[in-house]
Amino acid sequence: MCAAEWPQRGLAVDTGGMQLTYSAADEAFRTEIRGWLEANLPAGWFDEGFELSAEARKSFNEGWPKKLFEGGWICATWPKEYGGKGLTTMQGVVLAEEFARAKAPLRADFFGDTLVGPTILQWGTEEQKKKFLPNILNGTTRWCQGFSEPNSGSDLASLKTTAVLDGDEWVINGQKVWTTQGHHADYCFLLTRTDPDAPKHKGISYLLVPMKQPGVEVRGIVQPDGTAEFCEVFFTDARCAKDDVVGGINNGWKVANSTLAFERGMSATTGYRRFEEEYKLMVEAAEANGAIHDASIRQRLVQYYTKIQILRINGLRSLATALAGQKDPGIAALGASNKMFWSEMHKAAMELALDINGAHSMLVDTGSEAGSWPGTAREKRRPGYPVSAMMSAFFFSRSETIWGGTSQIQRNIVEIGRAH
Repeated sequence: MCAAEWPQRGLAVDTGGMQLTYSAADEAFRTEIRGWLEANLPAGWFDEGFELSAEARKSFNEGWPKKLFEGGWICATWPKEYGGKGLTTMQGVVLAEEFARAKAPLRADFFGDTLVGPTILQWGTEEQKKKFLPNILNGTTRWCQGFSEPNSGSDLASLKTTAVLDGDEWVINGQKVWTTQGHHADYCFLLTRTDPDAPKHKGISYLLVPMKQPGVEVRGIVQPDGTAEFCEVFFTDARCAKDDVVGGINNGWKVANSTLAFERGMSATTGYRRFEEEYKLMVEAAEANGAIHDASIRQRLVQYYTKIQILRINGLRSLATALAGQKDPGIAALGASNKMFWSEMHKAAMELALDINGAHSMLVDTGSEAGSWPGTAREKRRPGYPVSAMMSAFFFSRSETIWGGTSQIQRNIVEIGRAH
């Protein structure tokens, strides 16, 4: 099947007995979003082959969060009293789908919009909501996640970073690692041990810590493609306000699990789209260089396409169950299952992409950015790392079975879910 032969699909899919369809109001909302995107994206955005120059891309990235905020699209599913639009679940789905269709960025800051913001909404005090949520909405505060440590990855509850109360402030000492965007962040939502004598899951607190202060050192970890989007962070007598603990002292483990649930639950009906874009590029490349005539290449392409559709349908199934207010025991561990599924699928797909393109995959890019291959890191590479866009995406795919929960741990979660 070539890219031009793809079937047209809507959301009217039978997902285990529930017919998932859009209402007339949902379709009207879709029209509103499309009109806003067409009016606010750069001229020519929807034209085939459109690309922004490096200077225009920089200008777009700087100005887009302000436009999103003015349009009310950042965190639009949040309650109106906290600056959102109060969208229904289906309206949120429509919003995500239309931005994905337009290939337009929806989030000002993933860690703020999707992780810590919803966590503060669920667990935070009114004072915390007033202090932190407005700057997440307007895109002026950037966040990073301070969970993993050098010896506390999969066994996160064994973390050693400490916070000790000193008057009206917490004094923090320790180290975090794999802290994505730590070098840009203004704040870190940080797991620390606040009671060393409590059982390891019980003595942890969830703090909101300023990054731009003495005692916080950030070191970028350079990857094989030269990017360094995640970092080591060292805390030496760093401080945060006593009242900036979320969910109560020593309750951080429960709060952190909420944060991870928000990460797992995103993009139910849009997460598959970047893989479809990759599939199209692979088919086009294979047709162009003759690799499509290799039976094993064709078989692997079909396998990838099939898995993308499984991911899409599982997303619909998860959404349908949520809309119905059901607790389907068959998908109790769907978040873990989906994460394991797509990350391992994508790792194999990027190996296929290299096999299709052969030595061309290693050709040096002439630009300073990683390129337009879907999923490629957006960071500028360090000097001396002239890696192609495809090779950069290949390297990044190797990390996807690790970040956000390793495949080994996801398998454990799935097994626990099946047992219950």
